[in-house]
Amino acid sequence: MSLRSRARARVRAPFTVVGLCLFGVVLVPAQGLALAKSRLSSCSDGGDARGGDRAQIWIAPQSPTAGRPFRVLAVSEDAQGAAEIVVTAPGGRRESLRTVRRGGAPWSYDASVASVDGGSYTIELVRDSKTVACRVVDVAPRGRRRPPGRVVTAGTWAASRAWDRATENFYSAWIESLFDAPAGETLGFRPLAQALRDSDRNFFHDYLGLGEDDAKAKSALTAAPDCADLPYFLRAYFSWKVGLPFGLRDCDRGTDSRPPRCGDLITNETPIPGAPRDPLGAMKKFLRLLGNKVHSGSARTALSDDGTDYYPVKLGRETLRPGTVFADPYGHVLMLVKWIEQGADAGGILLAVDGQPDGSVGRKRFWEGTFLYANDIVGAGPGFKAFRPLVRGGDGKLAPLPNAALRADHRFVPFSIEQQDLARDAFYARMGKFINPRGLDAAAAHRETLDALVEQLVTRLGSVDNGEKYMRENNNPVVPMPEGAKIFETIGPWEDYATPSRDMRLQIAMHVLETLPERIVSHPELFNLGGRKPEIVRAEVERLHALRIKEKSIEYQRSDGTPFKLTVADVLSRKAGFEIAYNPNDCVEVRWAAPEGSAEAATCKRHAPDDQRARMAQVRAWFHEMRRPAR
Repeated sequence: MSLRSRARARVRAPFTVVGLCLFGVVLVPAQGLALAKSRLSSCSDGGDARGGDRAQIWIAPQSPTAGRPFRVLAVSEDAQGAAEIVVTAPGGRRESLRTVRRGGAPWSYDASVASVDGGSYTIELVRDSKTVACRVVDVAPRGRRRPPGRVVTAGTWAASRAWDRATENFYSAWIESLFDAPAGETLGFRPLAQALRDSDRNFFHDYLGLGEDDAKAKSALTAAPDCADLPYFLRAYFSWKVGLPFGLRDCDRGTDSRPPRCGDLITNETPIPGAPRDPLGAMKKFLRLLGNKVHSGSARTALSDDGTDYYPVKLGRETLRPGTVFADPYGHVLMLVKWIEQGADAGGILLAVDGQPDGSVGRKRFWEGTFLYANDIVGAGPGFKAFRPLVRGGDGKLAPLPNAALRADHRFVPFSIEQQDLARDAFYARMGKFINPRGLDAAAAHRETLDALVEQLVTRLGSVDNGEKYMRENNNPVVPMPEGAKIFETIGPWEDYATPSRDMRLQIAMHVLETLPERIVSHPELFNLGGRKPEIVRAEVERLHALRIKEKSIEYQRSDGTPFKLTVADVLSRKAGFEIAYNPNDCVEVRWAAPEGSAEAATCKRHAPDDQRARMAQVRAWFHEMRRPAR
C-alpha cells in the first residue's frame, strides 16, 4: 500500500491540514498531530535513539537523500512483541510502516521509508501506543549530493564509534537480516557478494555512497571468503560501514601438542603500506590483507588465551547470538545467524552459515553432523566464541579487552571456559535443551535429524558439481593430492574441489541418524516419551527409520548427463564407499560411492591416479573411525 493510500485508510477522526508535499494536501487526525509534535520534541536531532542500550534506531544509507528510500532497523534488547515502526514526515504526516520483526535476543524491526522530499523525519519504535525509541533523520533535498563517507586516515578508517551493548546488538541484528529466509528454505550464495549486493537483503547496501556494493560496478568490493575468513569479513565490513574498531592477528596453525598462537594486533587504524588513499581502495587493500592472514588456526586458539581475536563465551540461549562463531577442533568455522523457537508441533532450530573453499556460503542447522565438538584434542580450543572487542585506551590507541575484563563487563557476552570441561555427550545434551527446552517427541526428533542429513547431502551435491565443472572447463587435469593430514587443509584446486572435511562430517551425520534410537535409551531426558518406557519408544523409532530412509532422496547427474536417484537408504548402505569418495580426480559416480561394476558406475570415465588411490587407502581409517588426525 502506498503512503497516500495508507494515510487515507487511517482517517477515523477530525483532521487538520498540516502541509503540502508531492502527493498534495496531507491530512492527519488532529489528535495524532498533537501526539506527533510531542514525540518530535522528545527525539534526538539525528543522533542515536533514545532508550540507551535497551532500544536503538539505525538508518541506512548514512546520508539519506530526497527521492530515494531509506531503511530503518530498530534493535531492542527486550522482547517487544508486536511493535511497529512509525514515521512522521516533514509537515506532520504520521503513518505506520510495514515492519518485519526478527530475533531474539536481540529483537529487531525492519522497515523502509519512501522519502518524497528533504527535511526532518521522525522515526519511532511503537508498542501498545507507547514510543519505545525515536530518532530524527535529516534527509537532504533532492539534487544535493552529500560527500560519501568513510574518511581514510593513517590506517584504513578511523573508529568514530565504540563497541558496546547497542552496537553488538546491531551487529547481531544485521547478521540475522542478511541471512534471513524461511527455515525450510535452502539458502546459499556463491560467493558472499551475492548477498551483500542484494539491496533488499543487505541493510548496508551502498551505505557509504561509494558504489561499494554495486553489482554493476567493477569497483565494488570483492567478497568471496572461505570458512575461516567469513566471520572476519562480515565483522570488518560491518565495522567499516558503521565506523567501529576492528582487529585481527597473524596466527600460526598450532601443533599436535598445543593450540595456535597469535602475533601482534593489526587494526583498522594500523598503516597499511601501499594502501590507496581513497576509502574504497583502502578497504579493498585491507580485506586482501585479512584474507592473507586469517586461516582455520585463527579460531582454534586456546580458550584461556588472551592474545586472540576470539574469546569463548558462556553457553546460554541469551548468549549464543547471531554473529557468534563456532570453531570445531578440526578447523571448520560456522557462524550463528538465527534461533527459531520450539513450537507446539515443531522443534526449535538453531541456524548457522559457513563458507567453503570454492567461495560458496550456505545455511545449516545445528546438529552433530555439522557442529563437530570434542574437548580432548590438545592442539585446539574448540567451541562457541565471540569477537574480542577493541576499546580505545587512555593513550588513544585501540586495544583488545583481556579475558579478566570480559568476565564482568556487561556490555559484552561474558567470557567463560566452561566448554573446556564439557564432554562430547554433555555438550550436545546442553545444546539440545537450549534448542528444545520442553524436550522433543522422539519421532519428530528422528524426522528433523533425517531432514538435516538430507540438507547436508544437498549441499554436497553443489560441492561435487563445482568440482565436475572445474574438471570439464580445464580438460580434466590431474589435481595434485596433498600428503597425509594435509588433505584437510591446503590451497589450490584440491582445497576448492576435494571434500575430505565435508565427507568426514557426512560419516558423522550418518552415524548420528543411525544411532538416534539408542540415544532415546541413553538420554531419555532429551525427549518427550509420553510416559512410555524408553525401550518401547526406541523400537517405534527404529520402525519409522526403516520406512523414512526409503522415502527421502536426492538426485545427481552421472558423467553422461543422465540423472540418478539415491534414497537415504542407498546413501547409508554406501557408508564405506564414502570413506574414499572425496577426490575430484574421480568421476561423479565414484564421488557418490557407486558400487564398482554396477550399472550406475558404467558411465564413469575418469579415475584418480593409482598413487593417489593408494594414499587414500592408507588414510581410510580416519574416515571409518570418524576422527581426524592430530596435526
